[in-house]
Amino acid sequence: MTQSGEPTDRSPRSRAELVRGLGLWAAISINVANMIGTGVFLKTRVMTCNVGSPLAVLSVWLVGGLLALAGAFAYAEVSAMLPEAGGDYVYLRRAYGRLTAFLFGWMSFAIIRSGSQAALGVSVALFCNVALGGALDSSALSLAGVHVTWLTLVALLAVWAVTILNLRSVSTSGRAALVLTMMKLAAIVIVAAAGLAYADGHWMHLTMSSAGATCEGVADSARGGMAGFGAALLGALWAYDGWNNVAPLSGEVRDPGRNLPLAFIGGTLLVGSLYLLVNVGYYHVLTPAQVGSVATTSSLATEVMQRFVGSRAVTLLALVLMISSLGALHASVLASSRVPFAMAREGLFFRALARVSPRSHVPAGSILAGGALASLYALSGTYDTLTDAAMFVSWLFYGLSVATVFVFRRMLPDAPRPYRAFGYPWVPMLFLGVTAWLLVNTFFASPRLAIFGVLLLLAGLPFYWWWARQLPRFTRP
Repeated sequence: MTQSGEPTDRSPRSRAELVRGLGLWAAISINVANMIGTGVFLKTRVMTCNVGSPLAVLSVWLVGGLLALAGAFAYAEVSAMLPEAGGDYVYLRRAYGRLTAFLFGWMSFAIIRSGSQAALGVSVALFCNVALGGALDSSALSLAGVHVTWLTLVALLAVWAVTILNLRSVSTSGRAALVLTMMKLAAIVIVAAAGLAYADGHWMHLTMSSAGATCEGVADSARGGMAGFGAALLGALWAYDGWNNVAPLSGEVRDPGRNLPLAFIGGTLLVGSLYLLVNVGYYHVLTPAQVGSVATTSSLATEVMQRFVGSRAVTLLALVLMISSLGALHASVLASSRVPFAMAREGLFFRALARVSPRSHVPAGSILAGGALASLYALSGTYDTLTDAAMFVSWLFYGLSVATVFVFRRMLPDAPRPYRAFGYPWVPMLFLGVTAWLLVNTFFASPRLAIFGVLLLLAGLPFYWWWARQLPRFTRP
């Protein structure tokens, strides 16, 4: 297969290849859909308690967005230069070797993405339950003494509905991502407009402090100073997470030299602008003390919408969050399935995951395996601990992937680069510096989670050694 994704011969095998079916807007939607989940609706309360004032919170959202944008610039250069299925896996393998790439793929497939998809499926069910007034709380069935609730069944239904959708052509999945993203964006604009247009709002709220806020569930050690800023920044980065989601789909994006940089940079700029807009809307309606006193059982967006539409706000926002979670789930399944596919094509993972559907030209085996693993996590309820621990390792790999822009400038100086990273070398160096600070800060602030994340990473080593031994006998399907 050529770098453009076209078969190099006319054998039956070459016909079952990935195709470039994603246009610019679909590619942008995949990044945006994975970024916008529930963070922008839930994190501002805690961030207000962390840093103490609306202007400080807005600055944190801005810094988080600029950090994501700095990473996006580097990803844009590397992905346009190497537009292959697998994204980070490909960059890491070319820059650092098979072991580093495998450990990334191991964490992505076995823990981070599957756990995240389980959490998103459960979120869809939880918000659906709120919208239905708790109708899903009762048990649905009991097997061998194990009670399964309707909540769990709806979560599994969400996971498999999205999994089956992704078995269709990549262009169909791209159109679905575009529709779901447009619905998300409309919801955020409505919440922001409600806050900004609300009659009793006041711009003076932006100059006040959060003194007197109850700050339920926010530790004193995470309030004020650098510790508070770091905690708030982690919250913002959680809400921005997904800015690099289109990377694994690089082998299926049309005109990658043009569209990939636009997808990375355009998607990040769009989401950052919307996040700032909706937060200004929050503070226009509520004082910082009121924002910091919102109960953990509610959300800031609900409080704002209640003043605009009354008692229907809870149901309306539940529907918004359900759609948002469903869109993020779809984008996650679409992109993450390409990583184990790329690993399997090289003989470093289960061979069945390298199978491409001859009808839809998508990695069907990898998509189905991801759905099965996410379902197991949803049934077991272990996804929160796993994904919390794995986020530490995620940022380690983000840093390594961004650093490949330096490696490839030295290793492949004459390679065609349709896009060159803005601000090179200072902007990617800034990203790497902040990433290093976040990793060190997380290790000291949450050592158990960080150590658990490292242990999960190291758990992939036996699998790598086993598959590496099979490489001489491996024949690509």
